[in-house]
Amino acid sequence: MKTALKRLLAASVAAAAIGGSLAACGSSSGSGDGANGTLTLWTHNAGNAAELAADQSIVDAYNSSQSKVKIKVQAFPQDSYNNSVVAAAAAHKLPCIVDMDEPNVANWAWSKYLTPLNLSADLSQNLPSTVGKWNGQTYAVGLYDVSLAMFARKSDLQAAGVRIPTVEKPWTKDEFDAALAKLKALGKWTTPLDLGTAGTGEWLPYGYSPLLQSFGGDLINRNDYQSADGALNGDKAVAWAQWFRGLVTQGYMAQKSGQDSTKDFLNGKSAILYTGSWAADDARKALGDDLVVLPPPDLGTGPKIGGGSWQWGVTSGCQNTQAAEDFLSYMLKPENVAKVATATGTIPATSSAAALMPAYAPNGADSIFREFSKDYAVMRPETPAYPFIATEFGKAVQDILAGGDPKSTLDKATKDIDDNIKSNNGYKS
Repeated sequence: MKTALKRLLAASVAAAAIGGSLAACGSSSGSGDGANGTLTLWTHNAGNAAELAADQSIVDAYNSSQSKVKIKVQAFPQDSYNNSVVAAAAAHKLPCIVDMDEPNVANWAWSKYLTPLNLSADLSQNLPSTVGKWNGQTYAVGLYDVSLAMFARKSDLQAAGVRIPTVEKPWTKDEFDAALAKLKALGKWTTPLDLGTAGTGEWLPYGYSPLLQSFGGDLINRNDYQSADGALNGDKAVAWAQWFRGLVTQGYMAQKSGQDSTKDFLNGKSAILYTGSWAADDARKALGDDLVVLPPPDLGTGPKIGGGSWQWGVTSGCQNTQAAEDFLSYMLKPENVAKVATATGTIPATSSAAALMPAYAPNGADSIFREFSKDYAVMRPETPAYPFIATEFGKAVQDILAGGDPKSTLDKATKDIDDNIKSNNGYKS
């Protein structure tokens, strides 16, 4: 599952490229691709050999299944992928099919890179977090997702007299705070909790906005996506920020964790690790039956996790949209979803695909992560403003961890986000 973490951490590169480059691109990015019977597919997977091989095998099978069109794969290194898409769009040379990180779907749709999808596949079978939407229309679909979770040793929780939470009964805020106090009192760790506070880029909104949302705040008002006022700087958001910084001042977590939180946890440097499904394989191999996978705590409005990973879409300039959509529907066959999810160590998008994967079948070792995604996932705001929102929230998180005043820090982030939305005419279509 390590490639899933690599994709997440590199998403900040995507956000920076998109946030700074797309605002001026409000026109169709037609290229003529697909007119001659060959449809080009671009992917960020040049550095992910297992996922690229799985994608290529699906393309090969599709090409062999019919004679009307051929799909041709072109893979890019992830770090340069989004810049390549931006440059191609500006030159009207986009391919027919592209992959994209889900939080960027709305921005690409607003910039008219993408066309709404009309697939023959039944998307109601997909986890909601694997369907990318904007303005009520579907623009992208994914084969997998990942899930946030907490890991601990059963023996540590038992030694501290702490209840092991479940999906049916997660920790409340008071229980979580009490658990941290009990674990710290054991004197076994300098700080019992590791929230990955050394993380940067997309980890900051992906990892910490669900905690804000569990308090009752949010990154933006989702009724119209026109302002963050009241959501990001209201009483509940300020309470989250005070609690978040309080984890540092009370000695429950470090202001800046080690660079590899999973390694530190497995080496006994923390009692509870906040990470994602991508760390499960290593943790299970190291700890065996002593490992317990915990849901995030209910901090007031239920447990929350971030939703959305890499997805596929069709560009607005494709000359054979029907064929491109037919291929995407083909990708969503259960055996294809299972193949890619297995290759990437990620959560399969559909239950029919999960049934083909022993780890994700009912009661399988990783089935709990699919439960988390189904029950707890909150999409990062589906607005073209998201790349800017993500950057501003990341700055606010780092300022709060460093001891900045919660209210003024969140007020500044709110003002900057609102100014950006206004300067782009509300990111209206």
